[in-house]
Amino acid sequence: MNKGLYNRFWRWHFYAALFITPLLLTLTLSGIGYLFYTNVENKAYDHYFFENSTHTEKLTIDEGIEKAKEKFKGYSVSKVIVLKDPYNTRLTMDNKNGDEKYVFLDDNYQIVGSQDSKYTFSNVMRNLHSSLFVGGTVVNYLVELAACWAIFLLLSGVYMTFKGKALKKKENASKRQKNKKWHALVGTIITIPMIAIIFTGLPWSVFMGNFIYTAAQEHPSIGIPKLQQSPPTSDMSEIPWATRKNDAPSSSKEGGHAHHAGMSMPGMDMTSSNMISVQQLMTNVDATKISKPYSIIYPSSEDGVYTVAKSSNTGVTGLDVSPYDEITTYFDQYSGKLISKVGYDEYGILGKWFTWGIPLHEGHLFGWPNKIINLLVCLAFIFVILWGIKTWFSRKKKGEFSAPPNTSKGISVGFGIIMVVLGILMPLFGISLIVVALIESCIWLFRKKTIQA
Repeated sequence: MNKGLYNRFWRWHFYAALFITPLLLTLTLSGIGYLFYTNVENKAYDHYFFENSTHTEKLTIDEGIEKAKEKFKGYSVSKVIVLKDPYNTRLTMDNKNGDEKYVFLDDNYQIVGSQDSKYTFSNVMRNLHSSLFVGGTVVNYLVELAACWAIFLLLSGVYMTFKGKALKKKENASKRQKNKKWHALVGTIITIPMIAIIFTGLPWSVFMGNFIYTAAQEHPSIGIPKLQQSPPTSDMSEIPWATRKNDAPSSSKEGGHAHHAGMSMPGMDMTSSNMISVQQLMTNVDATKISKPYSIIYPSSEDGVYTVAKSSNTGVTGLDVSPYDEITTYFDQYSGKLISKVGYDEYGILGKWFTWGIPLHEGHLFGWPNKIINLLVCLAFIFVILWGIKTWFSRKKKGEFSAPPNTSKGISVGFGIIMVVLGILMPLFGISLIVVALIESCIWLFRKKTIQA
């Protein structure tokens, strides 16, 4: 066994785990919570989702929307979520301060109740999982970096398992050896499924998300032809991954307008007497054979369009569909005419992969078995983390840190190649490696000067 290479991996494995364990536990536990958000919300919010208002008068959906705007002064409707029975219709309402409410309408389009979007179970779990409730670029980078280093931990763990023969049966094994064996065994078993879960979550990330979309744009044969993309964000979650923030076509209007349509902004009420009603739009949607569930996103400007979308990764209870059924359509806001549409078959290989990958990551691609598999992998990952800590304490000497031994040898070619490959596959991880290398160089220079002095 190459002792220098083994010790190098062991040392980096140890320190990486030491620094990111709190983050990994938080991300894994919040990920488990998010796996079951639809089940939790169906029970916790059954009144909003399934029950009726005390008012029995039958309204049109547009009258229901107007009632909601009257009740919640200062708020305007930006999205209408049309779900299958027995779910109620959900309105997304925003004000100029960026506050967001969900308002539920029953079969008569009477108001059943409302929620502050910040405190729904799905949004709490999502915000904890993606940004630790803090948000901001630095925190998002930190979360993504923890995911990247988790992949290094898994791969380096597999290397040490086989090189160190951790699974080899030993007679009269010590407590430390038994702990090490369990840590190595479970870690090895979950390496492939855990890496799959992590990689299918990276399209939502800040740094690698941009990298993926850039690749999709610059290489149409494997990406998404003719679509202008940017990294996905939670506030646009009702639109499929492959067409989020797409450069939507514009509605025609007498006199003409510049083609700069987009999605609704908080507090913007684009409704006017010239726009078709939501009921008319829904009739046109039915005529184009688009079945429920789907979301309607209001135009954001006078030449904007209604966007009607079905997605496999919405983050909205009752709204997800099969990846094959994904479609994004654009309707003229004045005539209600279907202008254009983008479906799953038009995605490139990369777009199709992540259209399947994200629901796999979220645990609803193939129903309950997906949830159970993800749950077991996450629980096993927590076991590996905690057993790693237990293994450290079983070898830790009293009053000492007991870090893995440092190696006097320089970085070997094998170690360098492995880290470069990982750095290329995960650019943010590569940048962090450069930072680590600079820190180690500074420490080495400081020690050298100290010895010389």
